[in-house]
Parts: sequence; C-alpha cells; structure tokens
Amino acid sequence: MSDNIYRVVEIVGTSTTSIEDAISGAIGRAASTLEHLDWFEVMETRGHISDNKVAHFQVTLKVGFKLNT
Repeated sequence: MSDNIYRVVEIVGTSTTSIEDAISGAIGRAASTLEHLDWFEVMETRGHISDNKVAHFQVTLKVGFKLNT
C-alpha cells in the first residue's frame, strides 16, 4: 500500500434552501476544478435572517483531496 499526500482547502457554500444544499453546492463546485476529492468537514454554519425568517444558509467546509503522484 502506498502512502498518500492530501491537501486541504477551505470553501464556503451558500443556499437559500437548506444547509444540505449549501454543502452539496460547495462540493459540486469544488469537484469541477479539483481532482480526487476524498472528504469534507463542516467548520461553521451561519445564516441570514430577513423578516423574522431564515433567508440564507452559509456553510464553511474544509475539503481534503489527494495530490497526484
């Protein structure tokens, strides 16, 4: 078994629908420019309130991906 080297980047996903959509959108966008995505960690969850209702979700993620050898 060979050793692997990973890089970790921090990204932020947003959605007006849900936290899950914010995460999925962020991972989907990262996958369009990065290869070998392997894991993510939710670092922070925030939201925006408008007219006493949740209007926007914002999720900060750390995403790990394997570097090419």
